[in-house]
Amino acid sequence: MNTANVKIESSWKSALKEEFDKEYFKNIVNTLKTEKKAGAKIYPKGKLIFNAFKCTPLANVKVVIIGQDPYHGPGEAMGLSFSVPKGTRVPPSLKNIYKEMKEDIGCNIAEHGDLTSWANQGVLLLNAMLTVKHKSPGSHKKIGWQTFTNAVIKKISEERSGIIFLLWGRFAQGKKEFIDEAKHHILEAAHPSPLARGAYFGSKHFSKTNDILAKHGLDKINWCIT
Repeated sequence: MNTANVKIESSWKSALKEEFDKEYFKNIVNTLKTEKKAGAKIYPKGKLIFNAFKCTPLANVKVVIIGQDPYHGPGEAMGLSFSVPKGTRVPPSLKNIYKEMKEDIGCNIAEHGDLTSWANQGVLLLNAMLTVKHKSPGSHKKIGWQTFTNAVIKKISEERSGIIFLLWGRFAQGKKEFIDEAKHHILEAAHPSPLARGAYFGSKHFSKTNDILAKHGLDKINWCIT
């Protein structure tokens, strides 16, 4: 990956072109290159770093779900927040999301954790940090990714209207400063992690999101994972 040829979906590349030329983004690229040369394992694979943008072009965004950083075990991260590839153990937070979906909208609890179907319907599954080192959560928190993803949130806020932001937990809720609340919808809840001791349950964000979409004449999200 280099700043001259960042492999990102074309509408996002156009919208964010100024970011790729800034020093902080060059620092991200150099840091990743240096760590890889030193033998570090970095997740997700390079081709999946910008997977959220590939699956959900800017014009298609209806909903934004903000996570922190990618899963840090082998084969888990796939460039979509909260999502893991089929055949990978469903993480505890996603299990709780599935439980809430069942209670809220009646979805059967899925046997896998691949949320690509959400992304393809306009749900931008955005992690604040787009990479992480093996077994080192938060390891790329300070290399510049948050500057980039904050710019992504601001760009969505500026160029779109009526987007539904699902902010789960204090970290995600800290991104409200980049969202024009007069133009967009913000739904907040506790994080789905078991560490929140069930505070996430009963938020009904899936039905609430679809109610907002229907009110504005937009297709609802089919949240159920099969």
